[in-house]
Amino acid sequence: MRRGYCGSWFARFGGWASEPPYVVSYFSDTLPDFFCLVDSRLQAARACEKFHKRFMEHVKLHIPGPVEVSEKTFRAFCSPMIGHRGQGFKDLYAKIQPQLQALLSTKRLVFLGTSSAWGVMEGAIRNLTTRKVLCCMCGAFSDKWLDVSQRCGKEAEGLQVDWGSPIRAEAVDAKLATGQFDALTLIHNETSTGVMSPLAEIAALKKKYPDVMFIVDAVSSMSAVPLEFDSLGIDLLLAGTQKAFALPPGLTVFVCSEAALAKAGTVNDRGYYFDLVEFQKNAEGSMTPSTPSIGHIYALSSKLDDIFAEGLEARYKRHADLSQLTRDWAAGHGFTLFPEPGYESRTLTCINNGAREGGRIVDVARLQKLVKDQGILIDGGYGKIKGKTFRLSNMGDETEATMKQLYAALDAGLKQL
Repeated sequence: MRRGYCGSWFARFGGWASEPPYVVSYFSDTLPDFFCLVDSRLQAARACEKFHKRFMEHVKLHIPGPVEVSEKTFRAFCSPMIGHRGQGFKDLYAKIQPQLQALLSTKRLVFLGTSSAWGVMEGAIRNLTTRKVLCCMCGAFSDKWLDVSQRCGKEAEGLQVDWGSPIRAEAVDAKLATGQFDALTLIHNETSTGVMSPLAEIAALKKKYPDVMFIVDAVSSMSAVPLEFDSLGIDLLLAGTQKAFALPPGLTVFVCSEAALAKAGTVNDRGYYFDLVEFQKNAEGSMTPSTPSIGHIYALSSKLDDIFAEGLEARYKRHADLSQLTRDWAAGHGFTLFPEPGYESRTLTCINNGAREGGRIVDVARLQKLVKDQGILIDGGYGKIKGKTFRLSNMGDETEATMKQLYAALDAGLKQL
C-alpha cells in the first residue's frame, strides 16, 4: 500500500501499489497528518483534486475582516462536539477565562456571545441606556450606532466628525457636560477609515462623568493593541473574533463593569439573549446563557494559546511594525493616507485615493482584480469613500514575510495599470 500525498499548497501522488486500498494523506508543516482510505486510483485522484481546489485556489484575505484563518485554528474549530451544559464545556470556558482576563487586564469575568459584534453592540444599548445616548461618529460603523440606537427606541444624538478624523476627548467632554446623556458609544478603531481614536484620553472622562456608561467597540483592535479594561475604567468593551483574533466570524468577546451590571439590573426591557445580568450569572459557573458556538470557543482556546506563546508585547509590536511597513509601502509608491496623521490604525491601513487632496490616484477596482488574480484579496474602500480609498489589513497572524507577499502582488498589479 502506497500513499498519495496532498500538501496544503500543492498536490502530487507517490508511487502506486498494484492493489487497493490506497491512503490519501493531507499534511502541512504545522498540523498532524489527516488521511483517508479509498478503493481506487480514481477516488484518490478525486480526493487530491478536491483538496487541491480548496487550498490552491483559495484567495488569501487582506481585507479588514474577516481575515485569514490558520489551518491550526480551523482544526481546533472542528474539534469533536461536546454538550454545552456538561463538565467538558465548563472546563473549556474555565481554561480560557484567565487567558481572556490577562489579555484584557481585568479581574472581571469575560463573556462569550454567539453573534457578530453588532449583537452585543445593540445589546449594550438596550442594557445601559435609559435616557439618551451620545454616539461618537467618525466613520461608517460608528455612524451606524446612531441608527441602531434609534431603532432600539432610544433617544440618541450624534457627535459627528469628518471621516478620517478621530474622536477627541474635548468634544466628548463638551457634550457630556450638558448632562443630557447616560451612555456613550465609541469605536476605538474605525475600520472604514483606518482611524484609531485616543481611547485612554476619552476613557479618562469617566471619572468626571461616573454615571455615564462608556461603551467601546474594539472589534479591530482587541488582541492587537493593549486594552487594559480595569485601568481604563470604561463600562463595556467588546470585539468580534473575525478580525485581530483571526477566528471565523460568529463569536463576540466582551466584558463589563460592576456599574454596568448594576445599571442593567434596573432596565426591565433589556431582553434576554444579550442580558448582561444573565451573562454574569452564567459566567460565574463557566457557562453561557444560551447554546454557544462551541467550535468557535475551541478555536478561541487554540488562538489564545498562540497569543500567549508569542507574548503580548511581541504581538503588539508585530502589529505596530507591520502597519508601519504598509504605510512605508504606500508612501514609497506615491500614495498618501486617509487618516489624520498620528491617528492611524495599527491593524489596517486606509490608503487615500482621491478622498483627500494629494497623493497618487489609481483605478482601485482594476487594482483589486489584478491583485486577486494573484491570489490575494484587498479591500476597495467602504461606504462613501469606496473607490476613493483602499484598505490593506495586517491583523491576526500576518508576518513581515506574508506582508511582503502582499506588497509584491500590489507592485505587480500597479505595473499593469
